[in-house]
Amino acid sequence: MSRGGERESHSIGPLVWLAIISFTCLCLFLFQKVLWLVVPFLLALILYYLLAPPVRWLVLRGWSVDAASSLVMGTLVGLFAVAIFMGFPSLASHMIDWQASLSRYIQGGLQLVDRSLLLLEAHWSVLADAEIAAKVSTQLNYWSTNFADDQINSIVMGAGTWLPVLLLVPFITFFQLRDGRRFKDFISDAVPNAFFEKTLFLLNEVDRTTRAYFHGLMKLTVLDTVTLAAGLFLMGMPAPIALGLICAVFAWIPYVGSIAGGVLVVMVAATDFPDQPGMAYAAVALFIVVRMLDDFLYMPLTVGKSLHMHPLLTVIMIFVGGAIAGVPGLMLVLPLLGVIMVVGGTMGEIMNDPRLMARHRNARALQKKQASADLVEP
Repeated sequence: MSRGGERESHSIGPLVWLAIISFTCLCLFLFQKVLWLVVPFLLALILYYLLAPPVRWLVLRGWSVDAASSLVMGTLVGLFAVAIFMGFPSLASHMIDWQASLSRYIQGGLQLVDRSLLLLEAHWSVLADAEIAAKVSTQLNYWSTNFADDQINSIVMGAGTWLPVLLLVPFITFFQLRDGRRFKDFISDAVPNAFFEKTLFLLNEVDRTTRAYFHGLMKLTVLDTVTLAAGLFLMGMPAPIALGLICAVFAWIPYVGSIAGGVLVVMVAATDFPDQPGMAYAAVALFIVVRMLDDFLYMPLTVGKSLHMHPLLTVIMIFVGGAIAGVPGLMLVLPLLGVIMVVGGTMGEIMNDPRLMARHRNARALQKKQASADLVEP
């Protein structure tokens, strides 16, 4: 870590750290209540950091910020509309049998679990005496039988509810591109002169932290996609790139997402290769290898560089985020904690800097004196 990072970590005392963690937990609790607004803002923030470089490139070549933002956002929306228009017939044809395909893959996964448990019972008499395979198979069959009735309809209704909310994403992104600098000017103009430099530093650090985090997340997604797609291709799995990309996006949710992606690939392997159980076991081994690469190589090279956090704090806050806000908390806790760390550290420096506080008190005294200079006492 650089000298600047060392100074920042030393300036954050135990009370500031307690305030940072407490405020992070409070924000997670509040965000859970307005998740319908947090999700489009989060997606818009990711899209903003992806589109900011081309906007900046156009501005440096003489375009105004408004024109550059309109061109980049209009081009993206146009490309997306063309892709939807051209891909809609294929999407509609696949939507007809999506429920049957989902049920088929679930049954394939259940058959793999049943075969694996029977194999374990054949080698472990304790498991055979307890009839583990029969009990687990009964429970899983009951769950799969009622899954379509209990879950699929709610999933479809939930997707229909979220679709109008997700339409906010391009609008939020456009105004972030166009008015982001004006918003920073609005914030900085409201700050007393004594804290002006620290405020500019704070705004820059918040922007740098969030940008570095989401850029690191995108790089991690690419690395995971390439690694998984290569492994699945060598195994002979169908659609390796699509499966790799889906699992890499699932991995945005720590731990839970990686497990969900692994279960998805295992179900596909068990269903498409029913006579080759080794394919499913190979998929499990592939995900274990990719998980180790994420923890020890990919994460430190991408996301780990953006948030200078101790590994113990990272793990603890992930569990705290999941306990407070569920799956959204798992996804939001790290970038939220990174931003609050920057804000808390800067506020701690301001409060503990006697010269800054003296300048602020002196400025207020001068303003008060100047405001009453022309007043005549009776």
